[in-house]
Amino acid sequence: QVQLVESGGGLVQAGGSLRISCAASGFTFSSFAMSWYRQAPGKERELVAHITNTGGSTNYADSVKGRFTISRDNAKNTVYLQMNSLKPEDTAVYYCKVVIPLVVGWYDYWGQGTQVTVSS
Repeated sequence: QVQLVESGGGLVQAGGSLRISCAASGFTFSSFAMSWYRQAPGKERELVAHITNTGGSTNYADSVKGRFTISRDNAKNTVYLQMNSLKPEDTAVYYCKVVIPLVVGWYDYWGQGTQVTVSS
């Protein structure tokens, strides 16, 4: 079955850096685009970054452009999010997601999330 397991979250001071990871299993990782989302308390979940299956194209939310970098290692079935120049407003639970097509329609698979807390 599809599994996504995030890790690497923690507490960091404003201006600091953190790299979070998402280990995938149960599907052909190199065939699917991957995304990172985040959800802050009292707010809706929002898209942070997206990467195509080969890693050849990436997209970012305006709020993180120039500070965050999404990457992937298809040999390790892992997607990463390097977060630099962190701000208190980056505090959230970060989730990775993959969309996998079904016979009819598709299904969104999510990890359990990893907490990132940025102190001022």
